[in-house]
Amino acid sequence: MSDDATALEQTAEGDLPAAIVKRPDGIYFSTDAPAVACLSAVSQIFMSSAFFAGLDYAAFSKMLYNVGPDLPENLRNKPLLRFADSIEPFHAARRALYKNVKIINGEAEYYFEQVFFEVPDMPPQPARLNFDEFVSDMWVKGIRFGIDAPAVRDVIATGRLARMIVARRLNATPGKDATIVEVSQDIHRSNALLQKADGKLDWQTFQNRFPQVKPNVKLLRKVPRTPGVRGYELSGLVLEPPVPKDIELTSVAGEGTVIENLRGGEFLVSAVEGFLSVDPGSKRLSIGPKIISREGVSARTTGNLQLTGEYEEFGDVQEQRSVEGGNITIHGDVFGNIVSRGGDIVLSKNLMGGSATNAEGGIRVQGVASGAVLQTKRGEIALARAESCIITGTRVVIGEASNCEIMAEEVVIKVAEGCAIAARKIEIVHAGPRKQNEMLLYVLVPDTAKFDKKIAELQPKVQHAAREADLRKAEMDAITSQAEVRNYLTLATRVRKREVTLTPEQEPLFHKMAEAVGPSLRQVAKISLAVKAAQAQQEQAQEEVNQVLRQKSTVQRGSRCVVELLTGDVLLRTMSFVPGEPPPYDRPAKEVKAKVRTAVPGMTVLHSGHIGPINWAPYLAD
Repeated sequence: MSDDATALEQTAEGDLPAAIVKRPDGIYFSTDAPAVACLSAVSQIFMSSAFFAGLDYAAFSKMLYNVGPDLPENLRNKPLLRFADSIEPFHAARRALYKNVKIINGEAEYYFEQVFFEVPDMPPQPARLNFDEFVSDMWVKGIRFGIDAPAVRDVIATGRLARMIVARRLNATPGKDATIVEVSQDIHRSNALLQKADGKLDWQTFQNRFPQVKPNVKLLRKVPRTPGVRGYELSGLVLEPPVPKDIELTSVAGEGTVIENLRGGEFLVSAVEGFLSVDPGSKRLSIGPKIISREGVSARTTGNLQLTGEYEEFGDVQEQRSVEGGNITIHGDVFGNIVSRGGDIVLSKNLMGGSATNAEGGIRVQGVASGAVLQTKRGEIALARAESCIITGTRVVIGEASNCEIMAEEVVIKVAEGCAIAARKIEIVHAGPRKQNEMLLYVLVPDTAKFDKKIAELQPKVQHAAREADLRKAEMDAITSQAEVRNYLTLATRVRKREVTLTPEQEPLFHKMAEAVGPSLRQVAKISLAVKAAQAQQEQAQEEVNQVLRQKSTVQRGSRCVVELLTGDVLLRTMSFVPGEPPPYDRPAKEVKAKVRTAVPGMTVLHSGHIGPINWAPYLAD
């Protein structure tokens, strides 16, 4: 008996691998068996010169490699899966009918042609191939996966000549990388035009360029990575797909956000109320009270901005664009207009031809301000260099200023050329003209007319009270100068001081004297009270006069001008202002320019020429 027959006989007797079950109605896989056990069992059958007759190749491949369409509903979750009718011997004479296969780039090519049995002493006998035998033969030749069963069955059934691909490698299907997706519309900008109160559209302003969110809003969601699907070489070797990339929400979680595992997955959630910002480098999303932009301000990117919070811009602000807000920081060049309700305006580069105005706070330009307007009602303006600018504020500090018009409470400049400056306190290291522009200085001195008027109004009160006191005192002197009254008062004083001691006989006479002058004494006492009242009124009125005089002196002594070195002609004049009214520098830029470049009657020339230094103050001038 041949080895093939012996193996087949052992198989028929039931000595099958555990993964394969033979029943009267067919051959089954045990669905509890792992795929590797099924592969080993199938290989054992095929290598023992047998094949599976009535093979269901789809179920066969599904069990071995888990590829292809899903099993029918009636075959799922069953302990056994039928995949063939029987196991039959694969005789050598039949095996000789199958030719070699050519494998190129993961594809197996086979040439189908008429086949013949070789019978001794007889001409070759026509024969036909069999699909089930073909699968077994291919397995032995190394093709254990990917046979195109419908195509092979068709060409065998028709018996036609054909060179065709009978099996293909299944490449691994890559999975999907983990991604982060937006889940809230609140993080989207609206670039629609802003509608004004009258219903018209503002063609310069967008509706919502910088989104603002409330706390506990889901912003982003992590979509977990999806694993790929295995592929197989023709040999059955597993082709593993590349491992998909993972990403964590921590990589985009910035300040003001938290990561929460909620129903529906892992989310990035807002922890506070504020404005959204995304760092272009790290891609971190942050929420805070400050608006941060990196695109610049232009008609294309943002339009004009009307902001409710702090603002920090890393790009440029283009011409005719405006930014309104509070605590504004611009890291790029500014060609437009910056308007702040308060806080500070900080320009890290240059202000060129635009403006920076602050209702309450400082302005700082770290670069050059040229052809610009800088104004603050209450705050300090600090510049490294200013050219042809109009500047007003409480305090102005400049490194180099040329051809500027400046008006402030206090001005401190290292080098000033061709400027017109008006302030209560002026401190300049170097000053002189520049080309056709004179160097004009104005010390703001208070108009004391209201103090003089107040003093003039109070003086009659002082004089009236003094006259009243003198009149009352004269009346009192007239009474006390009477002989009876004077004698009694003299005696009463000596008795009170115990300079004289009255005898029992003298006391009645003393009391009688007191009764006689009693009416006069009562009148003296009454007049004395009137004298004291008049004197008090006089002192009070005089104190009011003195207070106004002190106020006048204090206001006058607040003005000063110091220039250490003159580099040319410098003209210093007085410019009056009214104390108590709005600051003289709180006026439109055009008025400031006209005010400091035009002399008016009433101005006093304090210095004219190129000889210095200048050190003027009212107490020094006196």
